[in-house]
Amino acid sequence: MRLLLQHPGVTDCVATSRSQGGKPIADVHPALATVTDARFSGAAPGEASRGRDVVFLSLEHGESSRVAGEVFEAGPGLVVDLAADFRVHDPALYERYYGPHAAPELVSRFTYGLADVVGCRLRGARAIAAPGCFATAAQLALYPLALAGLDVTPSLFAVTGSSGAGVKPRSTTHHPMRAHNMFAYSVLGHRHEAEVLAAWREWVGRPDAATRLMVHSGPFVRGIYLTLHAFVGPRATLGDGAAGSALGGWFREAYKDRPFVRVLEAPPELTHAVGTNYALIHAVESPEGEEIQVTVAIDNLVKGAGGQAIQAMNLALGIDERAGLAGAAIYPC
Repeated sequence: MRLLLQHPGVTDCVATSRSQGGKPIADVHPALATVTDARFSGAAPGEASRGRDVVFLSLEHGESSRVAGEVFEAGPGLVVDLAADFRVHDPALYERYYGPHAAPELVSRFTYGLADVVGCRLRGARAIAAPGCFATAAQLALYPLALAGLDVTPSLFAVTGSSGAGVKPRSTTHHPMRAHNMFAYSVLGHRHEAEVLAAWREWVGRPDAATRLMVHSGPFVRGIYLTLHAFVGPRATLGDGAAGSALGGWFREAYKDRPFVRVLEAPPELTHAVGTNYALIHAVESPEGEEIQVTVAIDNLVKGAGGQAIQAMNLALGIDERAGLAGAAIYPC
């Protein structure tokens, strides 16, 4: 909402809520008081979607499947889902991580919206599944490796802030537990791993290709910091142009036309990405060329959620993909 209310191409923005209908938006989100005096609508999904150019589904997992049919029947020009319901098209992979799908007949309607990889191929899409936050960081680390022909088994270690758990308070987001603390969760089976596996297998062309996502909660509010590590074997197996300091060159080439990916000469700092739609990436190999390490910093709520969803909207509608998203980080934060 913060981004859409300031987007130069958005002239009318209606926010619908099941729990906050009728309340001023600024009462629920005081930071938005300077940009809107509107109230939340309590309209049903179909009613709210009728006549709209774009509908964003910003719901908890499972709810998008419940209302998507009603939304499609209302005929909006574009539907962007921010939940996990329609991200994974492989039924077996989806069921392994999420259980049986509640609306399998709708899955094929959605295009996976990893905006910095799919780019202009999103043009004309009518339904987009926005990637998860961990999955975004992981896939941006993996994509250039697949382009270069590296079929390895990467490990991805990631730490997220408390805002990734959503607005509802719980023990793991309570300040006395979260501050000065760090802990692993969803061990050997975080749900976003389904998206990561689906992409990695498609990119390397091997249905049994593997990778492992290891997630942790950190003592901060916003952001994801992810590190990929892989053993790639003797230098000769890396392929043409891969040896020496060329790994960073792969990443610069892969993202040369992507305005929101910055490939750095040193590991990024998380605070330099917080509040922005940018992904900050650093890639390096060991002196003998047998190991690689890639580091990614993103804001989990912007690049990992709302910002990327708006970037996908921009691409789908054929407008400047940077519209409404070009703001720099606020540092220190």
